[in-house]
Amino acid sequence: MRPIRLLVPGNIRHSSGGNVYNARLVAGLQERGAHVEVVAVEGNWPDAGAKDRRRLGTFLGAWGPGEGPGEAVTIVDGLVAVGAPEEMEFAAKAGRETWILVHMPVEESSGTAALEREARALRAATGVICTSSSSATLLLERGLSRAEVVLPGVSPAPQAHGSTPPHVAVVAALLPNKDQLLTVESLAQIQDLEWTASLVGSDHADPDYAQQVRAAITANGLSKRVQLTGELSGEALEAEWARTDLTLLVSRVEAFGMAVTESLAHGIPVLVREGTGAVEALGLAGPATVDGEPHLPGAALPLPDGGGESAGRLAAVLRQWLTEAALRRQWRIAAGTARVHLPTWEFTARSVATFVGLQVS
Repeated sequence: MRPIRLLVPGNIRHSSGGNVYNARLVAGLQERGAHVEVVAVEGNWPDAGAKDRRRLGTFLGAWGPGEGPGEAVTIVDGLVAVGAPEEMEFAAKAGRETWILVHMPVEESSGTAALEREARALRAATGVICTSSSSATLLLERGLSRAEVVLPGVSPAPQAHGSTPPHVAVVAALLPNKDQLLTVESLAQIQDLEWTASLVGSDHADPDYAQQVRAAITANGLSKRVQLTGELSGEALEAEWARTDLTLLVSRVEAFGMAVTESLAHGIPVLVREGTGAVEALGLAGPATVDGEPHLPGAALPLPDGGGESAGRLAAVLRQWLTEAALRRQWRIAAGTARVHLPTWEFTARSVATFVGLQVS
């Protein structure tokens, strides 16, 4: 079996969805007998400098001919690949087999030049694997001829027991796109009800935004009810899942939203923003039948960017969930049904191996 070389961005050090997917993919491939070399490529990807791009070209084998049938299959994280279209093109000319793993396509707001670099890199690749259907659809709409889809898996998890009063969690790094400020503004509008909340994620990814979130919590008098835990892992993260009754992922842009399926794996319903890839994650297992009616394990909410309208809408749904026992029961049953129908990381690893032409056990 040919070895696999996975090139990942060295500048993303918090627990992002892309980093988790990459790590789980590597573990799954290794468990199936594949030899996987992981290379963290330093540089400010996707906007790395010339020196970092040249180093990437060396890892890609862009500066020399291929080594023959036994050479490694290279998989490049999309964040790295879109920052180095020339190196990807040289690797193709050198006969290298190079796949791109796209976690999140370049945003339209990044501008024409960034979109053109993405298109060049993707065209130069042997193939493109997307970690969500929404990403694949967008790239096809931009002119890519073909994109495979391999969704993230989940690990089996115990059913969460929840808390009294109900506990709400947001599991995501504190970043403007994740919109924790919206969550704080919404929670401020339902202080007459009993609840607690946690914002679980790195506060180092964007220190300025993290400080804004802290200030909003203090200004709204929520310091005793909303906890900033920082990034959690292992037993600490499992303890947080165990006490949670509802999670939120109201990102402005989301390719998939692995926090959604992780929540469902624990039998916890989720609220997501309509129009993002998190809707795919929420409906992955399909609606469950509760009292003879189909119900999703949560809901997708229309939350326009900016202004107080979105905060009011989210607050209204949270108020309904907190005050209507029947709604809480419906979502909880649907989440419990979903948790046994989610894809596994084993399936993810096997699928990626199949697409890049490797036979694993």
